[in-house]
Amino acid sequence: MLWVQLVIVLAAIVVGARLGGLGLGIMGGLGTTVLVFVFGAAPAEPPIDVMLMIAAVVTAAAGLQASGGMDFLVELATKALRKRPSAITFVAPMVAYAFTLFAGTGHVAYAILPVISEVARESGVRPERPLSISVIASQQAITASPISAATVALLGLLPGRPSLGLILAVCIPATLFGCGFGAIVASRMGKDLSLDPVYQRRLADGLVDAPASAAKGAPATWRAKLSVVIFLVGVVAVVLLGSYPQLRTWTEGGQSRVLGMAHAIEMVMLSVAAILALACGANVEKMAGGSVFRAGVQAVIAIFGIAWMGDTFFKDNLDQIQGPLQALVTARPWLFAVALFAMSILLYSQAATVRSLMPLGTQLGLSAGALTGMFPAVNGYFFIPNYPTLVAAINFDRTGTTRIGKYVLNHSFMLPGLAATVGSVAAGLVLAHFIM
Repeated sequence: MLWVQLVIVLAAIVVGARLGGLGLGIMGGLGTTVLVFVFGAAPAEPPIDVMLMIAAVVTAAAGLQASGGMDFLVELATKALRKRPSAITFVAPMVAYAFTLFAGTGHVAYAILPVISEVARESGVRPERPLSISVIASQQAITASPISAATVALLGLLPGRPSLGLILAVCIPATLFGCGFGAIVASRMGKDLSLDPVYQRRLADGLVDAPASAAKGAPATWRAKLSVVIFLVGVVAVVLLGSYPQLRTWTEGGQSRVLGMAHAIEMVMLSVAAILALACGANVEKMAGGSVFRAGVQAVIAIFGIAWMGDTFFKDNLDQIQGPLQALVTARPWLFAVALFAMSILLYSQAATVRSLMPLGTQLGLSAGALTGMFPAVNGYFFIPNYPTLVAAINFDRTGTTRIGKYVLNHSFMLPGLAATVGSVAAGLVLAHFIM
């Protein structure tokens, strides 16, 4: 029955990905129902801690958006991009990376993609180059952010429970290396803008206007600037609490007790959201209706359904799966990174991929260091070019250089994405060997 159940699981994932939005979560729930009631599988425990941590982080990020902090960050990013326009293929991905590292979600990249496209065009740089690697960098940074759903999920699943500081010490430099490698690859893609036939044809047909000077928006308020500081303090607090367990330790009745990291993250992030509402005027209705909160809620539901279904499937078939896979992974450990990459293509979520496969990696005997080094492999959802940030980048590029090829998979993001992922995993495994 293993193969029949596997077909049902994969069908739920494919249909859920096509539905989009809440589709992954609800189809995961349907798949779990079929596994339990049709095949008699024992339901696994739903990933409640992960869901609550993500909900708390998303609420804080929504408060930052509602108080104008996100707009202030976009203003800073625009200035940084226009300082070195000729080097935009290397500067833009670092800006996108910093945005995601700070906010914990790659969806903040939407705000800077049009800026990257226009600055590149004004500078005569093929927009495909900075746009493609910037989208990839925003994905890679998810696996380096201390408050991303994927990192939070990984923190609670690694054997031996290594500190958040150790995980970040591996993932941040590894993903930065990968993004740099991807930027080098992207800088060599396609013809220069002045020689690109698609762009020249659009210019001749009048389909592309002359580059316009950037319009200046209203200056950021003191509340918006304060909200960024408050959010940053919250992020630093999470890193410190994760790196130094003694900060979460107290004595009760003569016994030492340690507050779980999940609860610590939930407390800090909900407190940040509360302070943003009280001190920075973040409207709670605006928080709930913002794009960050909506995307976050969808992520929570997706993890709920998909991770629950995956856990139930693996738990019910562990005896049949573990033996052959353990021999294969023991002989070639890097194959688990390939499995993570393939699963992320199907799930469109780093956090859901972590929650679905990392427990299996632990059961197969992979060390915390190896799993941490392979963590960036969960950034595979650029492979099929229908993820929202990829589609947005294509639409923001009015020159037509960022595009999906005739054979679908030969799109603008493939080479930078593969280069960044391979580079990040390779660097991560080396760093983890020495650090963990």
